[in-house]
Amino acid sequence: MTQSPENQIINLRQAINRYNTDYYTLDDPAITDAEYDRKIRQLRQLEADNPEFFSVDSPTQKVGGTVLNAFTKVKHEIPMLSLGNVYSAEEFDEFVTRLKNRLDTEDDFQFCMEPKLDGLAISLIYEGGHLVTAATRGDGAMGEDVTHNVKTIKNIPLILKGENIPEKIEIRGEVVMPLADFNTYNKAAQKKGQKVFANPRNAAAGSLRQLDSKITATRPLAFYCYGIGLIENGKLTASHYQRLMQLKAWGLPLSEEIEIHSSAQECMLYYQSMLQKRDQLPYEIDGVVYKVDAIKLQDALGFISRAPRWATAHKFPAQEEQAQLLNVEFQVGRTGAITPVAILEPVFVGGVTVSRASLHNKDEIERLGLKIGDTVVIRRAADVIPQITRRLAKKNQKLIQIVFPIRCPVCKSELEQIEDEATIRCSAGLFCGAQRKQAIQYFSSRKAMNIDGLGEKIVDLLVAEGLINTAVDLYTLKTEQLVDLERMGIKKAENLINALSKSKQTTFAKFLLALGIREVGEATAKSLTEHFLTLGRLKQADLESLQEVNDVGEVVAKHIHTFFRKTHNLDVINALLKVGIQWPAIESKQHTLPLATKTYVLTGSLVQMKRNEAKAALESLGAKVSGSVSAKTDCVVAGESAGSKLGKAEKLGIPVINEDELLDLLEDEGLRVKG
Repeated sequence: MTQSPENQIINLRQAINRYNTDYYTLDDPAITDAEYDRKIRQLRQLEADNPEFFSVDSPTQKVGGTVLNAFTKVKHEIPMLSLGNVYSAEEFDEFVTRLKNRLDTEDDFQFCMEPKLDGLAISLIYEGGHLVTAATRGDGAMGEDVTHNVKTIKNIPLILKGENIPEKIEIRGEVVMPLADFNTYNKAAQKKGQKVFANPRNAAAGSLRQLDSKITATRPLAFYCYGIGLIENGKLTASHYQRLMQLKAWGLPLSEEIEIHSSAQECMLYYQSMLQKRDQLPYEIDGVVYKVDAIKLQDALGFISRAPRWATAHKFPAQEEQAQLLNVEFQVGRTGAITPVAILEPVFVGGVTVSRASLHNKDEIERLGLKIGDTVVIRRAADVIPQITRRLAKKNQKLIQIVFPIRCPVCKSELEQIEDEATIRCSAGLFCGAQRKQAIQYFSSRKAMNIDGLGEKIVDLLVAEGLINTAVDLYTLKTEQLVDLERMGIKKAENLINALSKSKQTTFAKFLLALGIREVGEATAKSLTEHFLTLGRLKQADLESLQEVNDVGEVVAKHIHTFFRKTHNLDVINALLKVGIQWPAIESKQHTLPLATKTYVLTGSLVQMKRNEAKAALESLGAKVSGSVSAKTDCVVAGESAGSKLGKAEKLGIPVINEDELLDLLEDEGLRVKG
């Protein structure tokens, strides 16, 4: 049953007041900014259509939230108001028309244009050039005294510099947490098991409103000014833009993106430019602000109850929206990784309709505290894959626990989890249908065996028809098996058979990459083949010798070693070689190099060059650089604080040189890296 306008207005006012408390006072938003904007616009329209229900207590007549009792209250001598919003070029044109009508003019305005920073609005009072008070906006009339906390923000000057500083001046601006610092902080907090912030705005607000300024001092906050409130015993220019430039000259931080233009068309160009730059800026913005530049026109236009008439914010399309989590499916990747995928109520965000989002792993589900039925926040910035950033709880819907499978969703094999690794994997390897299909796609990709015409859909079709189970089966395909398949035909079938034949002539590195060994990418495959030269040597390599290869650490070495110890992997390799895959032999150049057959060990800290630089330089001269000292070691390079390896070398009578002697050796061979 449809509610009456009066009841709709009452319910919206109550809901928005709750959302304001969550957002401004508790720094814990219960809905996304986009959803909040929609509810405010809905309420404003209802009030306009039904003026008999007007109330001065409506959230459309207020700014922000309440003041926390924990802070001393500060009354703003000039109210800190919010801004009206426009969401399109048409609405901006209507805004400009209203200005012209009010001023009874046809002349174009000069606008000062600024990015709309998504942070916490702050008022700074300077007396005699010294910072004396800092307060939050609060409800616009009354704010919170956060002076001690603000003084910990590094880019806020405690004393203004320069000349003609008014005796008393109020600077207004936004406190933000830069994006890079926000991501670093959240990663560290997550690692420590601490609460992470929902977004940079909440991070800034939560950090600034700490009762202990020592905590605020540890948070990476920054301030950017956007205007002036009170002025006593001082005179400034009659241009808003020039006033901002004066603030910059006095040492106050200012966004580098502020511009001044003279037409509505230029305003729209600025909006488009900032929309494109959005993801490259150091701080988060959710739109741009247009302000009439002439102060005398600002004074003539005046204010409405909660906003200046002479300024408006042009909001960007939402990067965050909320949707209901309908279900969770579990997908199996090429390496057996089980990835939970959220099935969502379709929602338009970041320019596309999103109905699925990766949840990465079991730990991520637990970190977010997700259950089926939750209302969640979906974020999609630029072309980034959509992700769930948080849940919006506190609703009375029925919730269902997400149960992670104990067996592979595809082949029903047991799942396994390596110690210290978040990912859970299917243990079946290439015997798992899902892994098999993706392994074949990877095998045939351009950077691996480069089988032209063998795309994802063709692989799916060949697997579905039972024509292939492993990569080996590709090379047994016949033209007559392919011609009648969907998407095929004689020409495509012949081209695919030719491409398969051509792919048999490859390189050792591409073949190794095509096998899909975990964490062996192009660079590592190349290093492995150049080090071991033949497949036979690589298959027999132990963990220690694998770690002697550039870019191969303990974890990657274990993956390689394990891969070549599984019988079914060796069976696939042998079958591939049997169908005719081959590559040119790699000739070793080691025997012609000056340090060929020599084994070096590096220990201790090097001052004039990095350890990896020293290792690379020695290897380029033919030396083998080992991680341990043995009777086969020919020389030990001992840097500062050398430990047990130096002691063992001395005990075995192995020659030891210091860093200067190493540099002399490299210089003699024309390879001195640093001096």
